[in-house]
Amino acid sequence: MSLQMRVTHRTEYTYDEAVASYNEARMTPARTLEQYVLHSRIEVSPSPWSMTYTDYWGTQVTAFEVQDPHDELVVTATSTVEVGRPAAAGDPVSWSRLRDPELVDNFCEYLAPSRWVDPPDDLAERLRSMTEAAPTPGTYARDVCDLVHGEVAYVAGSTQVTGTAGDAWAARSGVCQDISHLAIGALRQAGIPARYVSGYLHPRSAPEVGDPVAGESHAWVEWWDGAWVAYDPTNDTAVGDRHVVVGAGREYPDVAPLRGIYSGGATESMDTHVTITRLR
Repeated sequence: MSLQMRVTHRTEYTYDEAVASYNEARMTPARTLEQYVLHSRIEVSPSPWSMTYTDYWGTQVTAFEVQDPHDELVVTATSTVEVGRPAAAGDPVSWSRLRDPELVDNFCEYLAPSRWVDPPDDLAERLRSMTEAAPTPGTYARDVCDLVHGEVAYVAGSTQVTGTAGDAWAARSGVCQDISHLAIGALRQAGIPARYVSGYLHPRSAPEVGDPVAGESHAWVEWWDGAWVAYDPTNDTAVGDRHVVVGAGREYPDVAPLRGIYSGGATESMDTHVTITRLR
């Protein structure tokens, strides 16, 4: 059964003195075979100069700059999306297939280590034992998600966006970004191409039509097993119709919802709200 949802993502920046700013928003849901975007717009106040393009990873970007001095910036992304996501289809790959030089070359960007996702030494040792015991990459991938979900508690606000997988593992707590980074690093260590997916999640397992709820800007993972397999390790569940995809990349910085720079000596504060309403 498909779900039609309206997602409103509002971000407010306030500065203690006037600034000029340049920003990039990745807040427009992706158009895919499983996800139909009926309507989407991004509104910015004060009114900016803006342009829209698709970045290297395939994510739609709205770039905008506000040169007039301002001490407040409000970005509101509103989208109506219909999601009907079937189970992943593809021929599962073997360990030997993953080591084929052509496949490694094709997916090199999703196999590369990085400071964001690299597992710390104690976790890496456990993962090597898990790799040896897993009969298939798909089995190992699910074992990884079970491990991360079971040992790292989701604690809202427990980390910063600059935190790494190693930081979250040491604290045994994090947010969806950290949990996804941990899973990605574990998958890549075993030679499984893995990527970070940014989007939204309706928090209720059985959403009621017409009931607006506080939603989440969310993240999950995809790994290659003959086709991209999507899984939400934070909630230990397959990605389904309550998940709305915005974009995918190597790690969080490739698909950060909103990022930018400003000129001036001001300090900033930020407040974000996501509301999701099932329409039918």
